[in-house]
Amino acid sequence: MKYLVNNSNDPRYNLAFEEYCFKHLDLKEDYVILWINGPAIIIGKNQNTLEEINQDFVKEKGIQVVRRITGGGAVYHDLGNLNFSIISKVTGPEKIDFKKYNIPIVKALEKLGVKCELTGRNDITLDGKKFSGIAQSVWKKRVLNHGTIMFDVELDVLSKALQVKQDKIESKGVKSVRSRVTNIKPYLKVDVDIYEFRDLLLKSIFEMEGLEPVEHKLSQEDLDNIQKLFEEKYSTWEWNYGESPKAQYKNYKRFDFGSIDIRFNVVNGLIKDMKIYGDFFGTEDVELLEGKLNGVRYDKDEVRKAVENEPLEKYFGNITKEEFVDLMFQ
Repeated sequence: MKYLVNNSNDPRYNLAFEEYCFKHLDLKEDYVILWINGPAIIIGKNQNTLEEINQDFVKEKGIQVVRRITGGGAVYHDLGNLNFSIISKVTGPEKIDFKKYNIPIVKALEKLGVKCELTGRNDITLDGKKFSGIAQSVWKKRVLNHGTIMFDVELDVLSKALQVKQDKIESKGVKSVRSRVTNIKPYLKVDVDIYEFRDLLLKSIFEMEGLEPVEHKLSQEDLDNIQKLFEEKYSTWEWNYGESPKAQYKNYKRFDFGSIDIRFNVVNGLIKDMKIYGDFFGTEDVELLEGKLNGVRYDKDEVRKAVENEPLEKYFGNITKEEFVDLMFQ
């Protein structure tokens, strides 16, 4: 395992840095990145951006909005939040597995005095409150596991910037976003700032593996390619917001694995403009499924045939064919 140094606070650059390292560095090596963003909302890959943010507040405060390549929900970052990325080889089947890849983070935090646990679908909690949300992507036998650690985040800004669906809050058994999250700084057994905390966490992660931290330096070619990805993808409206076509048909449902929000039009009896949003995690890109459904006759039997051989669990999680078909006709 090696670590990659990235001292940028620009969320667009940082996500470009992470994606490039995930997809282009030596596939035989594992890597760790610890990084800090300026004020930003980071949108899950499959989410409808405009419905996840408080647009007026975000604009007023100059908060950047950037989409990531992993599923899950929107999160708020600022200079009091430490992000971690662990890039490693997949062992066994290619699937989303939060426990396997986050135990080292939990154990490293415990060494620093934070008695935390993995809970729910993809949270790390402390005294019943969330301080870390985790997301994953699997690509060519490689997994990107990344997450937030709320060290000393402005919690009031977080609660105003995000527009969280009420059913998600209620599913946690709490009344508001503000009441279900916490910072970890008060729980640490040492008085440190976020940069000192970053260095301590890095050391602890490597100690868990019985290793000393070894830095991997990127080449100029790597840095040039990251800059290109930053400019051509992560700095664009098309990636961060994207079009949200008007839809005649809409349906939304929350499952144990996350929410699915289906929208489409029907023109001359055929499905058009199919879009699937949500905070689910999957190893397959839902654009493939959208493409399979566009042009299909809007008839339950025809839709059932269209998805009969589709691995829906790889797109969403534990969902049956009939549950998915029902979503399109309720």
